[in-house]
Amino acid sequence: MSIFSSLKISATGLTAQRLRMSVIANNIANMNTTRTPDGTPYRRQFAVFAPVSTEKSTRQATRGSNPAEGRGVAVVGVLEDRSPARLVYDPGHPDANREGHVSLPNIDPVREMVDMISASRAYEANVTAINAAKTMAMRALDIGRA
Repeated sequence: MSIFSSLKISATGLTAQRLRMSVIANNIANMNTTRTPDGTPYRRQFAVFAPVSTEKSTRQATRGSNPAEGRGVAVVGVLEDRSPARLVYDPGHPDANREGHVSLPNIDPVREMVDMISASRAYEANVTAINAAKTMAMRALDIGRA
């Protein structure tokens, strides 16, 4: 595996985790949105990741060399959580139904914060991997100079 492959892999991780944090922040911002343009409460969203590989890495994996070469992660989509909305009794709310219940988004703030911490840690791990790769490359150049 070359230094550039490891940097590319970590870069895909950084991009994916940054998008994941944006989706989570959007969920938290819309935690009390009871009416979207389609008239329903906001639905929690989440990013879906999938491993990616180049044609070269697929050929190498079949020959028995390092299968991690050229791989990374990609966001294949942002999906809506189809779990039911929370019903809260609030007869004075403008979006309350006849019984006085309001449909609130299916967002649990504790879950969102745990997901945000997880995404943040994954982002930090990718930054650490990039810094380690840079340090190794610099040390290798120093050996060549000696």
